[in-house]
Amino acid sequence: MITRVNPGLKKDLVEFGLQDWNDCFHCGNCTALCPLTRNDNLFPRKGIRLAQMGLSEKLATNVDPWLCYYCGECSDSCPRGAQPGELMMVLRRWLTATYDWTGLSRKFYTRKSWEFSAIGIIAAVIIAIFVFLLPPANDLASNPEAYLNDQGGVMINSMVTGIDSEHFMDYIHTGDLIMALIIAGFLISNILNMFLKVIINDKTVRIPFRSYFTEFWRLIFNFGTQARFSKCDNKSYWVGHLLLMTGYTILFTMIVAFLPKFQIEEITPWYNWQRILGYYATFGLMYFLIYTTIGRIRKSDQKMRFSHPSDWIFIVLLGLTTISGILVHIFRLTGLPAMTYYTYVIHLAILVPMILIEVPFSKWSHLAYRPFAIYFDHLKKAARKKAAKVQFAAA
Repeated sequence: MITRVNPGLKKDLVEFGLQDWNDCFHCGNCTALCPLTRNDNLFPRKGIRLAQMGLSEKLATNVDPWLCYYCGECSDSCPRGAQPGELMMVLRRWLTATYDWTGLSRKFYTRKSWEFSAIGIIAAVIIAIFVFLLPPANDLASNPEAYLNDQGGVMINSMVTGIDSEHFMDYIHTGDLIMALIIAGFLISNILNMFLKVIINDKTVRIPFRSYFTEFWRLIFNFGTQARFSKCDNKSYWVGHLLLMTGYTILFTMIVAFLPKFQIEEITPWYNWQRILGYYATFGLMYFLIYTTIGRIRKSDQKMRFSHPSDWIFIVLLGLTTISGILVHIFRLTGLPAMTYYTYVIHLAILVPMILIEVPFSKWSHLAYRPFAIYFDHLKKAARKKAAKVQFAAA
């Protein structure tokens, strides 16, 4: 079997944020310390070694970087200061670009001008769609009562001229569904490419067909609980990530699938299911944002010590989306139509590019790749166990 060495792999990884890996001489300290290490896997040294040797094809079949949640213990204890945890983060960016058949992930991770331009163009399109549809500013200022309901709240779906509220909601909901289909198309195709590289191209193991079903529960379980995070000593990081994932998933589901029931003209009581779910999601996002922002500014925690530009872009976009959404809610409750409508457009101008870029091509995609990586890892583990039993029985 021919093993191809890629001499340009290190230069490639530098573009994804690699600092230096020459300090690592594989003493094994990180492997001995990491709570995710198994007897059959030299974690995280296997991935580091493959990278150092330039074995990019084998590295593409390796899911170890996704199994790492960067608790930082390995880097804290490394006697050489080689930062193995940060290298796993670099490899996750590289793998994200490797799975992405469009090449956009690579552009966004390695050329910030691409990401900024894409965000700006999408935001400009959103604003341009609404600029001629919003009621005149003088009308909003002189006749605000026309845009309020009987409860004194702003009628959010009556924000455009010439379109009744019902049809406006239909247009927004249709746009949501189109956006969801676009995202799903990119993300699912990238996951299929991941499956091709991790499972199909790995000739060292053959997965029994039955295992795809018997191990599938792990995919659902790990997506819903982020359980591997809990193995790290710092439980607050796991809680923050769990709140982020559940909060975002709730908001995304409500906006895409149930928007007609969520964005209504009536001001519901605080205990209504819509507002309870919205408040929980907002709390989860704000908790994560505050925790990570303070951590990356202070750099007191190992996992927050190194920040790639994509980390800050993600935090800023998520923060602006969350804050603008909170302001829309406040302005609507207090009966300020002009502020509600203008902030709503700004909210969409931030939210749409964040979802279209971050979900399939950048940081948000990790929420999908991680549980699939754990699923694929267990598929391989189960296959090797079965092969070992067959070999033992034959002997």
